[in-house]
Order: sequence, then C-alpha cells, then structure tokens
Amino acid sequence: MAKQLDLEEQEQLDQIKHFWKQYGNAITWALIAILTAFASWNFYNYWQRSQANQAAALFDEVERSIQSGDTTKIDRVFSDMKERFAVTSYAQQSGLLAAQHFFKAGKPDAAKAALTWVAEKSSDTGYQAVAKLRLAGILMDAKDLDGALGQLGGKFPTGFEALVADRTGDILALQGNTPKAIDQYLIAYKSFEPSSEYRRLVEVKLNALGVDVEGIAPVDTAQGK
Repeated sequence: MAKQLDLEEQEQLDQIKHFWKQYGNAITWALIAILTAFASWNFYNYWQRSQANQAAALFDEVERSIQSGDTTKIDRVFSDMKERFAVTSYAQQSGLLAAQHFFKAGKPDAAKAALTWVAEKSSDTGYQAVAKLRLAGILMDAKDLDGALGQLGGKFPTGFEALVADRTGDILALQGNTPKAIDQYLIAYKSFEPSSEYRRLVEVKLNALGVDVEGIAPVDTAQGK
C-alpha cells in the first residue's frame, strides 16, 4: 500500500515537473509582468499625488504674487509652473489668473502669451474655451478683428455657445457686418437664461442695431440648441 502511494506521489510529482518544464517560464514572466504593472501603477499614483501637491503649493505662490501686484514675480512663478507642472489644472488656472493681471497692468502682449499657452496646451476644454474667449477680447481691443474672429472659429464645449455667439457678434459689428452680427446676437439672446445679466446686455446691443427682441422665445435647452 505504501509503495502504491509512493508511486502515485512520484507520478504526480513527475506531472508537476513536466507541467512546470513546459509552462514554467511563461507563468514566471506573466507574474513578473503583473507585479511590474502593479508596482508601476502604485508609483504613478504616488507621482500624481506628489505632482498635485507641489503644483498646489506653487499655485498658492502665484495667487500671492498677484495679490501683491509683483508682475516680475508673477512672470517667474508662472514660467516655473509651466515648466514643472504643465499638465496639471493648477497650471491652466495660473495662466488665466496671470493673463488677467497682465492685462490690467497694461501688458497685453504678456496677457496674450499666457492665454495662448492655456488655449494650446490645456487638456481641459473648459479652460481652453475661457482662454480663447478672453484672447478674442484682447485681440478685438487691439483692432485685430480677423485674429479675434479666428479664436472663435473652432469647436467649443457645451455651455459656451451663448458667450461665443455674443463675442462673435461684437467682432462682426466692429467689422461693419451688421446682418451677421444680428444673427449672432440673436443666438446669444435666445441661449442665455431670461434672468441673465448677459441676456439684458445682448438685448441692448440688438436694440442699438434696430432689433426689437420682444416676443423672441429662448432656446429650449431640453431639445438642444
């Protein structure tokens, strides 16, 4: 009986050896791949948290610099942010804040550079849209109407239709293209909520162009625009 058990155990051992000889390397490499992927994932998560924490600290410095009005420091800190944490949302927010300060400080070229960077480098379509709208406004003030219109020609995320139409109407009006300006203002007017201050402003623009908005129905957002 003992010999029979020994034979069975030996047979099982031989089967295991044969199986391992045939598939052992593949199993080993599969385990290594799984463990490597797991380790890489943990490292990536750690790296992301570390990047976010450092970017947040640098963003605080950007805000403090803006509050102090130190334009030179803002430029330096924002450059540091772009170089080290370009992929984070803190960098995009920094760009928008820096551009606002530069414009108010009478440095439109610096403002345009910051907004252009956000518009081109941000992976967030919302930040891109805000940057393009503000950039269009700066170019419009600089009488670069074709450049301003070019900023509004691309695709914008849902929710920005009214703002884009309003700004487009402003540019077309300055170009003397009144009929198309009215078309854009009407899109904006219908898209804004009835209680919106923006809608009242667009109404004033339409009235100035001889358009009576009374009776114009707003866009039914439930059915789309």
